Amino acid sequence: MGYSKDQLLARLQELQIDFTKYDHPVVLTVEAQAKYVGHVKGALSKNLFLKDKKHRFYIVSALADTKVDLKVLSQRLGLGKAGLRMAPEEALPEVLQVPLGCVTPFALVNDSARHVSLLLDKGFKDHGSLFFHPLSNDTSISLSARDIDRFLNSIGKDPAYVDLEASPSVGKDQPPDLASLVPSDTIILEEGPTEKAGPSKGPESNHVVGSNKFTSAAAKAGKSSGDTLKDKPVTSKLSSSFADPGKVVEEILERMSAIVLSEINEENIKQHGEQLGALVSNSVRKHLSLDLTNLTMMLKNTAYTEGFHAGTHQKGFRCP
Repeated sequence: MGYSKDQLLARLQELQIDFTKYDHPVVLTVEAQAKYVGHVKGALSKNLFLKDKKHRFYIVSALADTKVDLKVLSQRLGLGKAGLRMAPEEALPEVLQVPLGCVTPFALVNDSARHVSLLLDKGFKDHGSLFFHPLSNDTSISLSARDIDRFLNSIGKDPAYVDLEASPSVGKDQPPDLASLVPSDTIILEEGPTEKAGPSKGPESNHVVGSNKFTSAAAKAGKSSGDTLKDKPVTSKLSSSFADPGKVVEEILERMSAIVLSEINEENIKQHGEQLGALVSNSVRKHLSLDLTNLTMMLKNTAYTEGFHAGTHQKGFRCP
């Protein structure tokens, strides 16, 4: 279960972040929000929840009047002209754990959103205060861009401010300027309604993905034996049955391989060089830690259940 509005506001207070809170009826658009806080000093924001073809997710947080061209942004990220689209609504409760109309940078406080990339409007820095919904669109809070940065740093996110209206050329001699902001991990949703692309409804565009059961994939597979390994999402939901130990081990190894391949790419080799081994090791530890903890608990619970079941079926044994 994700953070509630009250839990988020309490966390901001713990961080000694100054904000002003405004309660109002539920709103789904910037225009509707402006009716209640538009008279107050501060800039309104619109927040888009996007995904690419490899099931990687992004929040683009911009001033209400900033023009965001998804085709241009896709090229700047190195995804091609049609790489970005609106994330499906069913992804909201699964990845960001917020309802429709409540997408903001604050949604990244939830652990399920840790692999979501955030692009902040460079124009935010030109305003003394900014308005966002604190995980609930019946409230708006105003705070400074500096305090947004403090919040993001507290959850391990480096703020990335981007000129969202820029349209730099992208080509052989001019690589995508925002490629470093592409998430390294893929998120696979549970089976659900067919994804629909469409325009955002408002400031906090509520399009959400999948569930806490997401997957890491080989975002950029390296080369092995002269053959290029294609990106192939590998589910992080490990088998809940231990009838076939070999299958469980195979799943673990498959997931580990996907993580390793996602890190071994040309960009990381050039950037990290001799430190690439440490990078890969840390990535494996980071991504498999939770899975192996869950697996251990599943094994423990299964052993207890099987032992109890066997005991109750012994001759002459009766449950009280």
